[in-house]
Amino acid sequence: MNVLIYVGHPAQYHFFKNAISILKDQGHKVVLLMKTKDVLEKLIQEDGHDYINIQPKSRKNNPLSILLASMMRTRKVVRLVKKHHINILLGTDASIAQAGFITKKHAITTLEDDYDVISKLAKLTYPYTSSILVPSVCSVGKWELKKVAYEGYMKLAYLHPNRFSPNITIKKKYIGDEKYCLLRLAGLTAYHDAGIKGLNVDLVNEIIKNITDKGFKVYISSEEKLDPRFTDYLLKINHNDIHHVLSFASLLISDSQSMSVEAAMLGVPSIRFSDFTGRISVLEELEQKYHLTFGVRTNDTSKLLKLTDDILSDPKSGKHFQVSRNKMLADKIDVTAFLVWFIEHYPDSVRIMKRTSWFQLKFK
Repeated sequence: MNVLIYVGHPAQYHFFKNAISILKDQGHKVVLLMKTKDVLEKLIQEDGHDYINIQPKSRKNNPLSILLASMMRTRKVVRLVKKHHINILLGTDASIAQAGFITKKHAITTLEDDYDVISKLAKLTYPYTSSILVPSVCSVGKWELKKVAYEGYMKLAYLHPNRFSPNITIKKKYIGDEKYCLLRLAGLTAYHDAGIKGLNVDLVNEIIKNITDKGFKVYISSEEKLDPRFTDYLLKINHNDIHHVLSFASLLISDSQSMSVEAAMLGVPSIRFSDFTGRISVLEELEQKYHLTFGVRTNDTSKLLKLTDDILSDPKSGKHFQVSRNKMLADKIDVTAFLVWFIEHYPDSVRIMKRTSWFQLKFK
């Protein structure tokens, strides 16, 4: 089987990376496409996978640039589908669905955002895709017939215990034995980020003071160039080691939805400061059902600071979150094992899932 996978964000690459290796080992041809985004290309290079960068230059953040870039990606994907005799395409981007539709090949859209949050992308994607593969908690609007729901999260594809074990030796390459917290500052330049606020300079200063006063060190991970005032806090790290460092943190504070979910997968306390709070089903389930993260809207800085105090003042908070993580893991599947099976048996895998959704429990 010839498989084409497109990734446009580091989290999307992490979702596919283990499946890519397994598919290759099992004799399938995998064509990996990417666009320039944050540390994405470095992650792929560090893992040693061959890839094609179909958008080497970052686009401008305006509607016209977004549309033109999407159209160009679709053209390039169509050419590559024909060149490599692709049987099945996977990815989040609209170009995957549209290229599959144009070439009459199976296209599987993989994401974990609700329709209401990504409605613009969905309108360009869902009419053309063959299947929408999402966590069961996600809403896909009127496209329920195309939805294939699995009991898991995209981040479990790479942070499930079967796929990842925290390594304290790797952590100690960067950080000693001191207690520490991570701040993750997102670029907020995605199409769905328009009008969304996050952590600003003054608030970051206040958070750092709050944390250091309690005896914890602070390290900052940032998508964009960091304000010079925070240079001393910058976490300088091999990009593929970030999850080992995150695993041993006492707290993550972030305006990144992706890393907040990653922290939950690892049982690390996290506070996400974002106007997306209350709008994303995956994070709402992790917060309301499993108590693995806290969401704070950007008009409530006092709540953010109080939660920080509460978590860091409780010496048992880490243990509480690990208990919650174990409850979550007991309900969920090994997403990579499921994904490989789903690809290899497509489209029969859709019929099996629709007829007997409990079949996926074999991947626990």
